[in-house]
Amino acid sequence: MLTLTSPVETWLHRWPAGVKLAMVALGTVLIFAIKDPWIMGLVVAALMLAYLAQGARFAAQGLRLLHPLWPFFLILALWHLWLAEPRQGLLLAGRMLSAVALANLVTMTTRLDAMLAVLERLLAPLVHLGLRPRVLALAMALVIRFVPVLLDKAGQLRQAWRARSPRRVGAQIVLPLALAALDDADHVAEALRARGGL
Repeated sequence: MLTLTSPVETWLHRWPAGVKLAMVALGTVLIFAIKDPWIMGLVVAALMLAYLAQGARFAAQGLRLLHPLWPFFLILALWHLWLAEPRQGLLLAGRMLSAVALANLVTMTTRLDAMLAVLERLLAPLVHLGLRPRVLALAMALVIRFVPVLLDKAGQLRQAWRARSPRRVGAQIVLPLALAALDDADHVAEALRARGGL
């Protein structure tokens, strides 16, 4: 399973996971409260500087993780140009880029076990409803870790399709991608059982 934690050690790695997750929550609320595209541009620039402050290798890895967003930016651009609302399109694109970049920054500098510990503490009150915080925390952590894995597999399937067919890639890769996801889930379940389960 792919880990998003950066091997490049930075000063952000030393911050407590709870503080960083609180920053993401608060930062996302503030990002979506911004109504001016110019202020949103300043926020994006500040986040890019935060990545660069961690070093060139770290920033390059962060940029690679943001690459899958380009189709969404293209759709936003075309839609808002058609509606003659480029200002609104810029604002939405800035919000999306900022929120994902902020989340990636925290994920890249926080170990999975530290995130799990914070999530377990936050979900502890759910014990009274009969839910197990450890299971919920692990499920959330697995979703965070598996999204880039599935995006990578989708990219590999697209490349394989293009190598074998002159036609455009469409819904044909959905079934193989779903089967790959189920296969990965089965392997993870076996690994959890082998380690004593939950």
